[in-house]
Amino acid sequence: MRRTIEFCILASSLLVWMACSSAPARPEAAKLSDSDVEQAIKSRINENAVLRATNVDVDADVDKKSVTLSGTVDSEAVRTQLVDVARSTEPGFVVNDKIDVKPLDVPLDKYTEDMATQAREKAQHAGEKLGNSLEDAWLHTKVTAKLAANKTTPAHKINVDVEGKVVTLRGDVESSDAKTEAARVARETEGVRRVVNLLKVKS
Repeated sequence: MRRTIEFCILASSLLVWMACSSAPARPEAAKLSDSDVEQAIKSRINENAVLRATNVDVDADVDKKSVTLSGTVDSEAVRTQLVDVARSTEPGFVVNDKIDVKPLDVPLDKYTEDMATQAREKAQHAGEKLGNSLEDAWLHTKVTAKLAANKTTPAHKINVDVEGKVVTLRGDVESSDAKTEAARVARETEGVRRVVNLLKVKS
């Protein structure tokens, strides 16, 4: 009787082992491809009207856990935003910043309606006001680009309104020198009729 019980236990154990060993292996989580990572970052970039207009290239290398951003933008603030978006989308990846900052300087006769549309989208996103004329959009593009390229003027903190070729500067700056310099940059921009300096110096 004892041998029968032992045999039954052994047989049961054998059946359990066979059932477990014949069960299909649990599938591993699908590995992200380079294009998956690139698409995820591009989708986040496209959520922002200003960043969407940059057309920056995104190249991912999943094996090296790195992402490279390349292209040209018109301000340091935009470059910083792009890098931050890439880092927050893929926290475990190293972001290689190969973006060049080159202020846009296009003569009025070569400034297109498409460029004006992009300028208006950027202005709206930043809470800035633009007149309906092509020249107002052109002046906004030139002034904001020049402020971004000037080390004294914190372009990301200065709002630029352009209506009827009159430029209004709003926002907070760190010093009276920054306020004066911002007004000078705007005033010396070709085509600007007048500058209203409403910048406030932080106390």
